[in-house]
Amino acid sequence: MPMHAPQRYIPRRRAALLVLLMAVLLIALGLLLSRCGQATHNGAADSTAVAATPKPAPGTGKTILFFGNSLTAGYGLPSEQDAFPSLIQARIDSLRLPYTAVNAGNSGETSAGGLDRIGWVLKQPVDIFVLELGANDGLRGLPLDATRSNLQAILDSVHTRYPNAKLLLLGMQVPPNLGQAYTSTFKEIYPALAQKNNATLVPFLLQGVGGVPSLNQGDGIHPNVTGEKIVAENVWAVLKGML
Repeated sequence: MPMHAPQRYIPRRRAALLVLLMAVLLIALGLLLSRCGQATHNGAADSTAVAATPKPAPGTGKTILFFGNSLTAGYGLPSEQDAFPSLIQARIDSLRLPYTAVNAGNSGETSAGGLDRIGWVLKQPVDIFVLELGANDGLRGLPLDATRSNLQAILDSVHTRYPNAKLLLLGMQVPPNLGQAYTSTFKEIYPALAQKNNATLVPFLLQGVGGVPSLNQGDGIHPNVTGEKIVAENVWAVLKGML
């Protein structure tokens, strides 16, 4: 018997040790899960805090969208920073005004091309919409009724998507080689659209620049760096009152 007692005791002691070890492991696992749960909870709280970050106060972070052709895009200039929308942005920044100028110019764009593109462009918020299109229609001698209709449809799209957006039309003129009737009718499109749509008007975007060789590139159509500064002043003189 005495020899068999230890044989019965040893397995029981091992079993007790195993039970104790399992208990320790379970406690440790419980603590780990508890910490993971707390970390997940904290992470969710942080995520909620980010989502609940207040938006900028009304009147801040507004967007001015310049929608036009090569004159807006800055065709032929050393940099897009020389185009008049960028020059206007620099003026805005110097005055610490809460506006961002977006250059949505596309070289070669006609009014029909702009109408095709406007839906995509309006996916971003717009507070002031600046329309500079129609010059390529005039240079190509396209029917003016279509030009007028396309420009109106663009303005309608803006009003539908952003009814509170302010509108600024940049008027254009075409050379007289297409005939006096065509030239005059083309010029009248912009003030008529401005009146119909309660929009502000720059009568002629290229005032003081158009037809001046020293202020234009070699093609005689697109302003050079110096001419672009004058164009920017033409726009700013009217735009500043809308900010």
